[in-house]
Amino acid sequence: MKIALLILLIHCSVYLKANAQNDLTTDKKSAIKSYNEALYYYTSNNYVKAIELFNKAITADKNFIEAYLVLAEAYEDNKQYDKAIDTYHAAFAINPGFYPYGHIRLANLEFKTARYSDAKKSYEEFLKLKSNNQKHIDKAKKGIERSEFAMYAVNNPVDFKPESLGPAVNTSEDEYWPSLSADENILIITRLVKSSSAYGGKQEDFFISEKDKNGWGIVKNAGLPLNTPDNEGAQTISGDGRLMVFTGCNRKDGVGRCDLYFSKKEGGKWTIPKNMETPVNSRYKETQPSLSADGRTLYFASDRPEGYGYLDIYVTTMNDDGTWRQPLNIGDKVNTRGHEMSPFIHPDNQTLYFSSDELIGLGGFDIFISRKDSTGQWGEPENIGYPINTNGDEYGLIVNAKGNLAYYASDKDPKMGRDIFVFELYKEARPVEVSYMKGTVFDSDTKAPIGAEFELIDLESEKMINNSRSDSINGEFLVCIPTNRNYLLNVSKRGYLFYSDNFALKGIFDKAEPFLKNVPLHPIKIGESIILRNIFFEFDSYKLKKESKVELDKLVLFLNQYPTIKIEISGHTDNIGTEQYNQTLSENRAKSVKEYLTGASISKDRITFTGYGFSKPITSNDTEAGRAQNRRTELKIIEK
Repeated sequence: MKIALLILLIHCSVYLKANAQNDLTTDKKSAIKSYNEALYYYTSNNYVKAIELFNKAITADKNFIEAYLVLAEAYEDNKQYDKAIDTYHAAFAINPGFYPYGHIRLANLEFKTARYSDAKKSYEEFLKLKSNNQKHIDKAKKGIERSEFAMYAVNNPVDFKPESLGPAVNTSEDEYWPSLSADENILIITRLVKSSSAYGGKQEDFFISEKDKNGWGIVKNAGLPLNTPDNEGAQTISGDGRLMVFTGCNRKDGVGRCDLYFSKKEGGKWTIPKNMETPVNSRYKETQPSLSADGRTLYFASDRPEGYGYLDIYVTTMNDDGTWRQPLNIGDKVNTRGHEMSPFIHPDNQTLYFSSDELIGLGGFDIFISRKDSTGQWGEPENIGYPINTNGDEYGLIVNAKGNLAYYASDKDPKMGRDIFVFELYKEARPVEVSYMKGTVFDSDTKAPIGAEFELIDLESEKMINNSRSDSINGEFLVCIPTNRNYLLNVSKRGYLFYSDNFALKGIFDKAEPFLKNVPLHPIKIGESIILRNIFFEFDSYKLKKESKVELDKLVLFLNQYPTIKIEISGHTDNIGTEQYNQTLSENRAKSVKEYLTGASISKDRITFTGYGFSKPITSNDTEAGRAQNRRTELKIIEK
């Protein structure tokens, strides 16, 4: 409520009768006349004229406290914050208890302009007045807490050296909402461009840049079907850069005010965007989406009424048939009674960056970090710190897969508008580093590209980490792989033997190099074989390790899918030890695999086993790496 309206409640005759002098702290007619004229202009939003007349009233009576208070409000509405602060101080020098809540208004202005020490004092001044309004008392106490945090943050800055992405990406137009593929070769941004047909003469479109050896190439308009005469903005892309979700508002096919839309990149071309419909979209506002690396989990902001505040963050996951589940509020550890927005889920799937105007920060919207624990619960948000956060609004931050670089938009150079910047993220704010495997899937016989299913599974927890597909037209894929865990990668396609790979990254927290590998899938036919890279045995033993269960269960599923197939399981060793020892060990290891399969109800008549010792090496035994490859279990089709 404006001060003028508050004064209206206390001194209604001031607004109704120009001569109600007894209700004011002045009896000078010239001051009252100027004051009442100023009120007319002020309530008409003519702040310049109102300011002139309030000052005229103060000139007529230096102790006219009402004129000071409404003048301060007029200065604030006209964004003259320094003058508003000085005017409040002048009013309270006359009578600090005349308008107690004014001290909170003053403190809010001082906080807004980064005068955190002064703000704390003003909040404390309000508490000294012993107000009986508990709501106001709570505001003052929270203001003190905010001020103390901001003072600490400013005195303990984090490392922050932002650099513009340069003229290839940034122009004098506004660029914002960067999105990045996991390999950091594709950058998509939203740009506010001039448009004669758009309301206000401008509209949002997507622009795309690709990185080469010289850095980011000149951004190009994404064109149709992504860009249309409507606004398209606040986009997110999957780790492989082949799925985009974005925000569109007030469209003919809309479910609510603002909806989420999706488009897929197939063979290098984007499909016509489609509304994600219910239950993702509602009759309210859904905006600012963030996709997980595999494109199967989606975070977004919404003002649907079941939330905790004005704008909350929600999450939904994709079903196997491509539909999306009912979105869930991610909870009150992250969401507050204020606004939480611009979520970014890192490819590690456990670090969330977002902005809030209610959590303790330095200004309007601050950027926070929350980390998911082993039970799937989000932890207490942490302010990312000063000077990344300031007394202004910060939002739209993303972090690369490696976790060392962050991208965001800023208008620090007014002549350039909002631009995209990058900076090295300090260590404590980094997520788990994520590597990736990139290549193409193809038929081993015809070399034709294949659209295949990818599953990345944590061998210890047996949890699915990533579930995606290669491009059905060109076979290209990119699978994100978080560090510090051991994983099974399974690539499958109906009519083919599955491909098995292992990524032993436990104990590796960073610097995991990308895996560039093409994947041949072998058609199911007699004589074809594959290596089962995720079957492990205890040292010098044929006892299966528990980490083998995931691969063995995949094999059971495969045999159930093709009930007429018969297979041979073969064991192989390195050349350490005698020939007879290794022969026996390899046979027993193959037998252990057969026993697991028959224990899972696979007919023993469909499985033979044999051991080859070290008679069939696939590489040299002269190195430990070579010997590790030679210690293997293979599957071969012997009857179809």
